[in-house]
Amino acid sequence: MYAEFYGLKELPFALTPDPRFIYFTPSHTEVMANLHYGIESGKGLVVVTGEVGTGKTTILRWMMQRLDRTVLVAYIFNPRLSVPEFYQHVATLLDVQKWETKSELLLELGRALESRHSRGLRTVLIVDEAQGLSPHVLEEIRLLSNFESNTAKQLQIILTGQPELREVLNNPDLRQLKQRIALRCVIKALPNVEETDRYIISRLLVAGAERTDIFSPSAVDYIFRCSEGIPRNINNLCDNALLAGYAAGETVISRSIIEEVAETFDMLPRMSSAMKPDGEREAPANAFTSTGRAELWAAGTAAKENDQENVRPIPIEST
Repeated sequence: MYAEFYGLKELPFALTPDPRFIYFTPSHTEVMANLHYGIESGKGLVVVTGEVGTGKTTILRWMMQRLDRTVLVAYIFNPRLSVPEFYQHVATLLDVQKWETKSELLLELGRALESRHSRGLRTVLIVDEAQGLSPHVLEEIRLLSNFESNTAKQLQIILTGQPELREVLNNPDLRQLKQRIALRCVIKALPNVEETDRYIISRLLVAGAERTDIFSPSAVDYIFRCSEGIPRNINNLCDNALLAGYAAGETVISRSIIEEVAETFDMLPRMSSAMKPDGEREAPANAFTSTGRAELWAAGTAAKENDQENVRPIPIEST
């Protein structure tokens, strides 16, 4: 709707994980380096965690689009599976046929992995939103990591999920799985306003923007404060701000537009109740009533007077 008005060829801030719009912060670059190293080196289990909306799925899709044809990927994006459903899903994705029982599946899977490994081919199982996996499925994933030769893993496994995944893996019952983690990495939010500005400009350019000053500096500053540097929140704010700006005929998105959108979506910056909007701290509330303060003051004054009456002069000895 607003694309033509702002000189865009497509919508730049859609919430779908389109790999074309990926923006590499130092954190994203580190994660990609770990994934590349993990797959190239035949590492068995890699864990990637990150807050909701930081771009985990986008990174996975960007990576999968660039894997060589010799790499077979089984990508599971819905972790709410029972053990039988999980194995059925894996078998379908890896094209393992002619099985009826779990035992037969494991035998056929073992043969397929061994055949691919002997030909120098890699097989990768990726589970997104892995914090939602049940302990039973996680234990099966650990057992799948036993498919290996004397020198390398025949099945490489990548688990990505929210920070809660770390808590899941710290479960004492899953300590064997935790010990098999070869690489860990974390996707972090954008750290500052400057990085947020570069992120916004990057997406505008991918969308074919004719100019990159659509958002005013004060608007970008407020976007960072409201979004806390989380890309999905930035996208949501920017997309709705462009729609509101288009409706109002504003060619530049100002801070006031961002404020309206942020209020609508309950994304206003979190502020301590003890702070005024201008950053000044309110005077602390009185801990005592006026009567109580008077009594306390009177008691303190009386005690001071008594102390002065009881103080005896200390004689000074002449030398």
